[in-house]
Amino acid sequence: MLHSVHNKLVSFIWSIADDCLRDVYVRGKYRDVILPMVVLRRLDSLLEESKDAVLEEVAFQKENLDSMELEATGLTHASGYVFYNTSKWTLRKLHDTATNNRQIFVENFIEYLNGFSPNVKEIVEKFDLKPKVRHMASKDVLLDVLEKFVSPKINLTPNGKLDPDGYKLPPLSNLGMGYVFEELIRKFNEENNEEAGEHFTPREVIQLMTHLIFDPIKDNLQPVMTIYDPACGSGGMLTEAQNFIKDPDGPIAANGDVYLYGKEINDETYAICKSDMMIKGNDPRNIRVGSTLSTDEFAGTKFDFMLSNPPYGKSWSFDLKYIKDGKDVIDPRFQVKLSDYWGKEEMVDATPRSSDGQLLFLMEMISKMKDTETGSRIASVHNGSSLFTGDAGGGESNIRRYIIENDMLEAIVQLPNNMFYNTGITTYIWIVTNNKPQARRGKVQLIEASLLFKKLRKNLGDKNCEFTEAHVREITDCYLNMNERDRPVDDNGIAAKLFDNSDFGYHKVSIERPDRRRAQFTAEAIAPLRFDRILCEPMEWAYSEWGDTIYEKGLLREHAKTIVKWCDDNDIELSKKNREKLLKPATWAKYKLQFDVATALMTRIGDEVYMNFNDFKARVDAELKAMGQKLGASDKNAILNGVSLYDETAEKVVKRTIKLPPEKMEPLLERLGCAAKNLPGFGYYPTGRPNEYLTYESTSDLRDSESVPLAESIHSYFQREVKPHVPEAWIDMESVKIGYEISFNKHFYKHKPLRSLEEVARDIVDLERQSEGLMAEILGVSVKELSGAGDA
Repeated sequence: MLHSVHNKLVSFIWSIADDCLRDVYVRGKYRDVILPMVVLRRLDSLLEESKDAVLEEVAFQKENLDSMELEATGLTHASGYVFYNTSKWTLRKLHDTATNNRQIFVENFIEYLNGFSPNVKEIVEKFDLKPKVRHMASKDVLLDVLEKFVSPKINLTPNGKLDPDGYKLPPLSNLGMGYVFEELIRKFNEENNEEAGEHFTPREVIQLMTHLIFDPIKDNLQPVMTIYDPACGSGGMLTEAQNFIKDPDGPIAANGDVYLYGKEINDETYAICKSDMMIKGNDPRNIRVGSTLSTDEFAGTKFDFMLSNPPYGKSWSFDLKYIKDGKDVIDPRFQVKLSDYWGKEEMVDATPRSSDGQLLFLMEMISKMKDTETGSRIASVHNGSSLFTGDAGGGESNIRRYIIENDMLEAIVQLPNNMFYNTGITTYIWIVTNNKPQARRGKVQLIEASLLFKKLRKNLGDKNCEFTEAHVREITDCYLNMNERDRPVDDNGIAAKLFDNSDFGYHKVSIERPDRRRAQFTAEAIAPLRFDRILCEPMEWAYSEWGDTIYEKGLLREHAKTIVKWCDDNDIELSKKNREKLLKPATWAKYKLQFDVATALMTRIGDEVYMNFNDFKARVDAELKAMGQKLGASDKNAILNGVSLYDETAEKVVKRTIKLPPEKMEPLLERLGCAAKNLPGFGYYPTGRPNEYLTYESTSDLRDSESVPLAESIHSYFQREVKPHVPEAWIDMESVKIGYEISFNKHFYKHKPLRSLEEVARDIVDLERQSEGLMAEILGVSVKELSGAGDA
């Protein structure tokens, strides 16, 4: 019924745009007029009945009060709402008394807008409505638009009414208003080839969220409850949560007071939400406009319940400067305390990639959980990336780890695809609380409900399915009872499993292999040493142009403009730092020294091939000493690396020889958690001499990593899964990071064997027979005749 009502309203409102605005605005600008007029008419229609009472209160205050400003309390009491209008006008009166004098009509309209209470004036300003009124008047369409909106054939109030023909016009609830605006925005954006900006949440998804968040504690609700949505959009989720709690015929029917809080970045949807809050009698001051991520609007405020459908796949780069200074997180909402593998606690980054900020909204809600006996409960919608993106030790993984290790994740419900209006991707509801019941402690329930849905007869944007009330009950009961179940044979139902918190965690560890290097001095190998690796192109070109004169004093400065122009002409983009480096004589001198020393070494050592890099390095060190040449470590390594490369047939490159007497051995074995015989698995190789071990240089090209379940020993996993395949590998325990990810596919995937060739062949034969029968019917001949003609 709701879908039918809002579709009719959308069609009527859409026709206003087509009928009245076609010659005044381009189609992409229709929304700039239609959306604020819908809100304005909704507020106006509610104030019509109390208009006389408000005007009487205005007259009383002007006569009896000394203040020049009207007192708001008496006016809101007279209007019956938290907003009012002190002008003599209503939209209907503006229409009915309009004359041919355009200037008077506009002045009356502006007087009407100026008569609103401050909270509505803010809405008018957010919609930038006054300039639009003047523009429509200048094009002689304002009266036509107004006539449509005051038509008795539409009803934008939450009360039922009759049209001129006596037919009932259903009431439009706040959620229905949300549907109308979402559909209008979707249609307007489709016309303009834009993506819908809001992730409006369907009614049945909100119903499921409210059941999941309130049902477990419905018998233990507080007399005063606060509900918060950090990405509140048009406010549908907030008001539906309030309705769920307060509905006298509902499952909770609470008697306590409910206060709603929200924040919305989009001016239009903020204006819609605020108007709905006023209409419902909620405090509109608790709805704020702006970026939730940039500004902690409700800092210090804690909430009992939080529900949200934050934007996913949306960049938060605009907010980055308010959250991070370089690599340092400066907003405490997005830092968490975690222990490393060795048990050392530290504050770590809890920010995701800048291209997707949905987990930041979850951290915002977690920062506002009450540290009380009852705690707080959160229901938040996410796409799949929140479950598994991000490497161990990264922001996304840290967020999951913090939530799970602090035992706050109760359950995740996978929803069907195409459940939302503007996206067809898979979505999930996270249920988070800091006060788990005893039975759920240390556990997480995953409910896979992607195949539980009813198809819609007509798509609403991307939405082509919905939950019925029975579906909502089935999922809620599965959650409340902590059921585990397999999906029915017909694949039309839900599956659910319980897991230990640690089942989602893993250790990510680097697996190293020894470097093996072949070394040889050649002219080709040392030539690149003359140039910086990053700046090699412009340096090589400049040297080809001016040769060794480039090193002469003042010559580099003389050619600077030419070098920069060559870079620009060849699309070589250099940062300011690299440009300065390129034009600095010290840079050229540094790399000339490397080249000259390498040339001298080649003269002394020759072009002999060394398969033992350790011997080669010792020879280079000896020759440098004999030459009296002192090089920094970086310069010497640049030469050594320049004339060597990995060769699996070469000897291992020794890093160092170390002594491990008992006083050093015992702490090492305790730290690694192994026996002395297992030390080679950690990169310590006995030489045969007492307490002496070799360590080898590793090669980054062959470095790999393994994800080891938290419940398993890293060394045992290495011995079983790695060592048999790569005997010379070892574990780098200093690289260990802890990560968390949640994979529904891993836990719920069921392999279906392919059909046999015989079954496929039978289907093909049946299809051929059906097509022959259809062709014969079209041609008016028998199948036998058709087959004979084909044979002929």
